[in-house]
Amino acid sequence: MKNKKWFQSGLVYGLIVLGAILVIYSFAPTINTNEISVSEVIQKAQRGEIQEIIVRENELTIIPFRQSDSLKQYTSRIGNDTDILSILADNNVPVGSDSGILVSYKGSGGFSNLFGLLINFLPLIFFGALIIFMMRQAQGGNNQTMSFGRSKAKMTNMSKPTVTFQDVAGVEESKEELVEIVEFLKHPEKFQALGARIPTGVLLVGQPGTGKTLLSRAVAGEAGVPFFHISGSEFVEMFVGVGASRVRDLFEQAKKNAPCIIFVDEIDAVGRHRGAGLGGGHDEREQTLNQILVEMDGFEKNTNIIVLAATNRPDILDPALLRPGRFDRRVTLDLPDISGRKAILDVHSAGKPLDKKIDMDALAKETPGFSGADLSNLVNEAAILAARNNQKSIFMEQFEEAIERVQAGPQRKSKVISTREKEMTAYHEAGHALCGWLLPHADKVHKISIISRGNMGGHTTLLPEEDRSLWTKNQFTDMMAVMMGGRVAEEQIFAEVTTGASNDIERATKVALEMVKRYGMSPSLGPRTFGKRQEMVFLGNQSNEERDYGDKIAEEIDQEVHSLISWAYDKANELIEEHKPKLVQIAEYLIEYESVSGENLDKLFNSIDGTDELNSEKTTPDPTPDPKPYTPGAPKISPGGQAAPSMPFTNDSVD
Repeated sequence: MKNKKWFQSGLVYGLIVLGAILVIYSFAPTINTNEISVSEVIQKAQRGEIQEIIVRENELTIIPFRQSDSLKQYTSRIGNDTDILSILADNNVPVGSDSGILVSYKGSGGFSNLFGLLINFLPLIFFGALIIFMMRQAQGGNNQTMSFGRSKAKMTNMSKPTVTFQDVAGVEESKEELVEIVEFLKHPEKFQALGARIPTGVLLVGQPGTGKTLLSRAVAGEAGVPFFHISGSEFVEMFVGVGASRVRDLFEQAKKNAPCIIFVDEIDAVGRHRGAGLGGGHDEREQTLNQILVEMDGFEKNTNIIVLAATNRPDILDPALLRPGRFDRRVTLDLPDISGRKAILDVHSAGKPLDKKIDMDALAKETPGFSGADLSNLVNEAAILAARNNQKSIFMEQFEEAIERVQAGPQRKSKVISTREKEMTAYHEAGHALCGWLLPHADKVHKISIISRGNMGGHTTLLPEEDRSLWTKNQFTDMMAVMMGGRVAEEQIFAEVTTGASNDIERATKVALEMVKRYGMSPSLGPRTFGKRQEMVFLGNQSNEERDYGDKIAEEIDQEVHSLISWAYDKANELIEEHKPKLVQIAEYLIEYESVSGENLDKLFNSIDGTDELNSEKTTPDPTPDPKPYTPGAPKISPGGQAAPSMPFTNDSVD
């Protein structure tokens, strides 16, 4: 269609250019360098230089006896009532085929007359065509203006589905909720016979990357019906009424293709709470929302049209949109648990050449908090790393590296750090790891690394033994003690503090505030919350907090937060002071080998004064020495070195 329009436009413009050239050519004076006068013709005839004269009305073509490449004939003109034979006879020029000049008459053809007529009327034809073209362009502009209010939804015929429920993993409960939608679209008489009414709308709620759009495509693929998909932002325009017009056009198209599914992605762009935007009741967004409300549950019932919508901000949607009769059912897509992550990894790794030693259960344990999109990206990154190394299979090492790349970015191999800064980073991370290993309620230390990634100078990753949805007070306090371990290690070894612990202190303070103000874990303040969070619907984020307590309570909250952080600091200080040989042992190992995890990490923690055997992660054939025991006189480094501030990998990671 686009090629056809392009061809038509190009043809019109080409004709206009050609007409302009012909007009210029028709008005331009004709200059003929071979034209001679009649008197010169007579003189040449008297000298016997002319072989033939061809007469076309008042034009003469003179063909000489001697022709050259540059001059083969002459032209001349006579009057309309003048006879060339009489002129030649009056000047004693013989005429005839035997000994004189051959004179022949040739009349102009009909085509020549028609062409001459067209040339004369060419300016008028050109300007007429130009006017017609301009009128058609104006008419096309009017058509575009009229189509401005048409829906931009794209219809996909799912008779040959590319996505089914088999391609969606980790959301089994959500799939069960949507099975009824598929059953109704396939066998509506089953429900109608019992007087049942299928939900008019289904709202998919979940964090970004949990598979809301993928699940809606799977519903359409399973049902095998037309699938209209559009973004909520495509309804809203600058002009009031355009969005409402597009909503009406969308539902009209859906009625023509019923039964069908309408999927509106990011519906919070148009479905925000009315009265929270700028412009009051005449706001374009609110007019569009009003039309959606009417179409979904107005006087006219659309029994064969199901509306699916997705959002990650259900709290800002208008209550009228969420009531039964419009979005009857809400399907929540949470982050996958360990079994869901394994199922998602199996789906995305299907068909890829994986090494037999890859343990998907272990990868699922190492990726808490990952969404389906994160896991898909993880598998893709592992495949890219394997291809970069010219491997024919994907190994566990690529998956391990891909996890860190997804969380914190690639290694900064080009970053040059001093020996002093490297040692300070090693002791900082060793402090985190040692506290995490010793505290009973802390998560298990999974990996320690001083390899720079992104803004991190190093990181210590702690992973829970199993997924959790509840946290205890002991877990919170041990978590804060682990966060303080890096700062305490710097102070005890170097008698100096750096900026490397800034993120640890910030996170520990946040945990302490949540314990006191939100979870009621303060023994002196009791089980109550402090402060009411106020969210601006139009802005879509938390703007401030309303204080529902006085200055005296505020002082007590500060004291409680300070007490919790002080306890965590003192606990980390006590552990590191008591196990300083182990701290030095871990740090020296990191300085030499930069990272440790898995079996080697367990051996490092369980070794006593370096007497146990330890296999290094180093890939070179050189034998790995045992961890060095702590010796009196720990290295003292002059102040000034610091570890780069870092961000946590997961909720259980420290830098």
